[in-house]
Amino acid sequence: MTPVYDLAVIGGGVMGLFTAYYGATPGKKVVILERSRVGDPQTASFGLTRSIRNDYLDPLYAKLAFAARQLWLELQAQTPERFLIECGCLNLAKADITPALEDTYAEQSHQVLTGLHLRTQSFTRQGLQSRYPQFDADLGRLDVEAGVLYLPVITQTLLAALHSHGVTIEERTIVETITPHGREVRIQTNLGERRARSLVVAAGIGTNAVLDRIDGCALQFPILQDRPSQTKYFIPPDNQRDLFVAGTLPVFAYLDVGVYGHPILEGRTPGVKIGYYNPPDVQRIKTRIASVEAFVEECMPALRGARSVDVKEVDQCSYDLISDDNFILGLLPGFQNIAVGVGWRGTGYKFAPLIGRTLAELALKGRSEHAINRFSPARFVSADVG
Repeated sequence: MTPVYDLAVIGGGVMGLFTAYYGATPGKKVVILERSRVGDPQTASFGLTRSIRNDYLDPLYAKLAFAARQLWLELQAQTPERFLIECGCLNLAKADITPALEDTYAEQSHQVLTGLHLRTQSFTRQGLQSRYPQFDADLGRLDVEAGVLYLPVITQTLLAALHSHGVTIEERTIVETITPHGREVRIQTNLGERRARSLVVAAGIGTNAVLDRIDGCALQFPILQDRPSQTKYFIPPDNQRDLFVAGTLPVFAYLDVGVYGHPILEGRTPGVKIGYYNPPDVQRIKTRIASVEAFVEECMPALRGARSVDVKEVDQCSYDLISDDNFILGLLPGFQNIAVGVGWRGTGYKFAPLIGRTLAELALKGRSEHAINRFSPARFVSADVG
């Protein structure tokens, strides 16, 4: 007889893994259905590093990011190898690049953090030269409780926890049809039928294809794909390497011009990672910085002349965005036991434990403790999403 799971999760990326992690409470049977394999470097959830930060312009996202940070710390306490490197996140601005310094992302996000009573520090040009001589900028705003996540250890930790909790992971599993049947959901796959009392769809850019397979669901989301236009590792000479390791160098960003960067993690990453990307929640200003090389020339003179190589891992893959630039996170309209999450904007990894816990709560209990009304999938029910 086909077993009945308490929770089935479609998608084995980090959101799906965390959903299963929080859903696998004592006595609950959970299965993950992944069309590829967990840890596939071609997906958006895996690679080497992601930043973890609270410095959003939107106070709701800042509060949720800080709540997610607490869950990351709880997970880290379960493993002897640290995966959260707390080096802070420094937002930069330079007057001859973005003359209205008071309107820059650095200053505006600093005001949000201050309003939420989160830890932050301010630096003038002189202060930056003293604390962070790697940069040439006129101001810096440091999100103190921020840093870098090292993804391989996170994946290993989650998989070990899921194994110990008895979670079933089925890879190379193609979902063909999904049929609500009384209090169950019946999922027909290429490996046979799977039955569950509740379902979470965490399939990233494949979400609409999954929704299309749910009997009675006509909803499609306006999902867009995006990616950084450029990401490189800058490898400093050995005699300067200590300037660029975590602990000496923070995560850094000049989001007004579309630049972000991560320090070297010794023994884990080859160099300083710098990306050029247009975050959907930031109105990027057109300046003479149009590449990571231009950023280095203008704002990071300590790296001038350093050898650079292209980043080959996941940062060159697609992100899933939503047209109104908000997450989708909630119960699927018309279905009491199917929850869906998508649209992480290229910034979602840091929220992953909070999102996973929320999806598990929604599917198993029908509610969440967090204020997520803004993210409701129902906002697209009457919209023409084509």
